[in-house]
Amino acid sequence: MTTPASKDAPNILVIQLDQMTPGALPAYDHPLVQAPHMTRLADEGVVFEHAYTNFPLCVPSRMSMLAGRLTSAIGQWDNAIELPASVPTLAHYLRVAGYRTVLCGKMHFIGPDQVHGFDERITTDIYPANFAWTPDWVVGERYRPTGINPRAVVEAGVCKRSLQIDYDDEVEYAGIQKLYDLARFNRDKPFLLWVSFTHPHSPFVTQQRYWDLYDHDAIDMPKVGPIAVEDQDAMSRMLHYGHGQDLLAITDDHVRNARHAYYGMTSYLDDKVGRLLGVLEEMDLAEDTVVVLTSDHGEMLGERGAWFKQYFYEPSTTVPLIFRCPKRFKPGRRAQLTSLLDLLPTFMDLATDGGDWEAISDLDGHSLAGLLVDDGAAWDNRVISEYTGEGVSTPCRMLRRDDLKYIYTHGHPPLLYDLAADPLEQTNVAGRADLAAAEAALAREILDGWDPAWVEAQCRQSQKERLFIQKATEGVPDYAYIARAGDDARYVRNASAVGTKAAARYPFVEPTPFGR
Repeated sequence: MTTPASKDAPNILVIQLDQMTPGALPAYDHPLVQAPHMTRLADEGVVFEHAYTNFPLCVPSRMSMLAGRLTSAIGQWDNAIELPASVPTLAHYLRVAGYRTVLCGKMHFIGPDQVHGFDERITTDIYPANFAWTPDWVVGERYRPTGINPRAVVEAGVCKRSLQIDYDDEVEYAGIQKLYDLARFNRDKPFLLWVSFTHPHSPFVTQQRYWDLYDHDAIDMPKVGPIAVEDQDAMSRMLHYGHGQDLLAITDDHVRNARHAYYGMTSYLDDKVGRLLGVLEEMDLAEDTVVVLTSDHGEMLGERGAWFKQYFYEPSTTVPLIFRCPKRFKPGRRAQLTSLLDLLPTFMDLATDGGDWEAISDLDGHSLAGLLVDDGAAWDNRVISEYTGEGVSTPCRMLRRDDLKYIYTHGHPPLLYDLAADPLEQTNVAGRADLAAAEAALAREILDGWDPAWVEAQCRQSQKERLFIQKATEGVPDYAYIARAGDDARYVRNASAVGTKAAARYPFVEPTPFGR
């Protein structure tokens, strides 16, 4: 049985961003982006410098994070697959420990279970909850159920209103009101409040006041330029076509516009972070509330000529991870390799003050509680990330141990990067004689407990079944969580993300001729 929450168990506020690459934050040394509230959070907290997503795509990343288990262990293959209701999540664990658990904003649950252990969910989701976005490896990487394409980059710039602004303004309002309510009416037990935004996810559009925070000519360009398709690794080639990047030329002007808008979107988010932190202070909760700032995955932002997520390169697969609790943690930075899998055991250690609690399943994450108070705490310095979603047609996996990153793409040669010597990942050192022993060890480790042939068979069969159901039912029911009347029709439902977001943009931009 899990030990009940300790007498002085802290409240936990998680602020989750969407597609936020840490390299675009001043807390991770970006010299230009303006995010003073997130910077203050980092200055007052513990910053994990090398935190990773365990799957660089929304649904599998979030389900893995909630369950504390790798995606291949719980069958989370892509952006249109449901997490079984029988899988315990961190919300279940914290409820057993005596917490009140509340979800506000995006979590991208698929299927009829739209709470997965949370006591309360106070907003709908921005994306479909059915099987509309199921990939099809039979068709190949060019099958794009979400409508992903370079339009998000080519049409980047200024807007007065967008679907994502509609959504995040609603999430902010609901989250702030819930903080007030929890402070007033939930004094008999600690709480977990998860506030999850959808910025700075593409498309790259921001309001004029955030655009104007930056000198357009000063916007930095990618450190690594475009790589010719024929020179790309197999996974990157698949994603090049899976993202439709052969359909439209992306110019330097497009790149600068998109990065400028992304920085503006980050500043827009920072204002919301500041208002949430302000409520904690106003309600006398700031000193002993654990505030966690993170994301579900990163964003390539034009590095290597690539955009969006799904890659195993650092801009896509790393996430910000900051913990602040003035009463408990001294400010500092940690260089250890961590991942979103570590949140569940960390929260339970904090809730029980290091007491005994039972992991109902075999968890793949490890508690960060020791690292939060001691940068020399014992630690297994490795992370695993997986990918089987839209844009590829074969299982892919990444293992980083210490400074070496090994990338496995089933049926293709491996990649090996020495991040100490080559932080921009420009030189594949696989096959180098002086690294032969280390490479062989990583090749064995990445396949330990993971059978790519089995994973591929599971993915293909699951896709076949879900595509059949989606066709048979025409996407009804869509399972959208209804927090208020009309939520089943609001935001992106049984349609492509790109087309729906473009239609909601004001002023409207005429679509490019090649796709959704």
